[in-house]
Amino acid sequence: MKPIQLISPIDGSVLAERPPLSREAAEAAVGRARTAQGPWAARPLEERVALVKAGVAKLTAMKETIARELAQQMGRPIRYGAGEMGGVNARTDYMAEIAAETLAPKVIEDSNAFRRYIARAPLGVVFVIAPWNYPFLTAINTIVPALIAGNTLILKHASQTLLAGERLAEAFHAAGIPEDVFQNLALDHATTEALIASRAFDFVNFTGSVSGGRAIERAAAGTFTPLGLELGGKDPGYVRADANLDAAVDTLMDGAMFNSGQCCCGIERIYVHESLYDAFVEKAAAWVKALRLGSPLDEATTLGPMANVRFAKVVRDQIAEAVAAGARPLIDPKDFPDDGGAYLAPQVLVDVDHSMRVMTEESFGPVVGIMKVKDDEEAITLMNDSPYGLTASIWTEDYDTAAGIGARIETGTVFMNRADYLDPALCWTGCKDTGRGGSLSYLGYHSVTRPKSYHLKKV
Repeated sequence: MKPIQLISPIDGSVLAERPPLSREAAEAAVGRARTAQGPWAARPLEERVALVKAGVAKLTAMKETIARELAQQMGRPIRYGAGEMGGVNARTDYMAEIAAETLAPKVIEDSNAFRRYIARAPLGVVFVIAPWNYPFLTAINTIVPALIAGNTLILKHASQTLLAGERLAEAFHAAGIPEDVFQNLALDHATTEALIASRAFDFVNFTGSVSGGRAIERAAAGTFTPLGLELGGKDPGYVRADANLDAAVDTLMDGAMFNSGQCCCGIERIYVHESLYDAFVEKAAAWVKALRLGSPLDEATTLGPMANVRFAKVVRDQIAEAVAAGARPLIDPKDFPDDGGAYLAPQVLVDVDHSMRVMTEESFGPVVGIMKVKDDEEAITLMNDSPYGLTASIWTEDYDTAAGIGARIETGTVFMNRADYLDPALCWTGCKDTGRGGSLSYLGYHSVTRPKSYHLKKV
């Protein structure tokens, strides 16, 4: 079997290589997880919570090593690498805090004649297929509630972040979670699809591309295996006439450029009211020109390489097509001497429209298009003109206005005066080609458990 290789975007070298498990070995691993699930679920809830929190603490203790490994694996500047642990801890703490209340049975009647209630039962073996762009944060969204709820877990990490999966397993095992309860496996696509098709898992959570989501759905067809799919995005920002201009520029441009634009809920298109358009564009271009593109191992770097040369080519092609169709680039790539290969100079485009791929197809890179709009109606129409629906960022000074516009936008999350953020108390979800299902909040526990009704009668 062909080995799974992790190619570093820093220099194109092979950073790590792992042999994929054979189907037989993978099936044996799933079998061990299934055997371990009953005893794990039988442990007191508070014990499972404590072990999961201890595992996250062990992971956090590795944050300096993790920061360097993230830079090497997927190009995030080392100055930002340890920051992912802050989100991991916040989400873990919240999900641990609400576990007892969320998982407690809902009692309908408890009398001398009847005891009736609805319990939440763990699904069994949960399979997490994690992405490379936020390899710890995104995985934790499902890992934490799945384990706390009494499931066992199989993790398959993206080839671009193989070491992240190994760090997660190392941390949880060091904290005392049994090895069969949490397993990190190196699997190729064929074995992954075969396992799903054979109903090896009781829940599959996938974060990745739309095409990858379709492959998961095809593999699961007819198995009735529940799926959680977080797929593509083309998240919009809308700057109304009453917006705080400087705050909007700073947050939206950071949302577009952070992590080299490789964020699930990154800002990929911006619509600005005509009264603020010129000022917004001027400030946005200046914001981007202040970025420093270079080696992610350099503490001064604020924009690292994209995770793979082929990802950078997709963005370059979108930019070139848009410019050929009349878009105007505001950034000269020559101002970023390291531009080339996986290292991609950031770009801001104006004079764009929805005939251009850069405004309608996921870019997942450091580019954003800005369009002028005359009112809310035009902005809403343009924001909804997308096959995706993950988040939308509205800039205004009025709660009711933001909520009213948000109610008309086809999206999973409505932000007012912020962007590119996950609140652990709110469900993380999407619509249209962005996928289905939800994580975080109390609903995140519903994804990894099932209702089980008890109707007990005395005679």
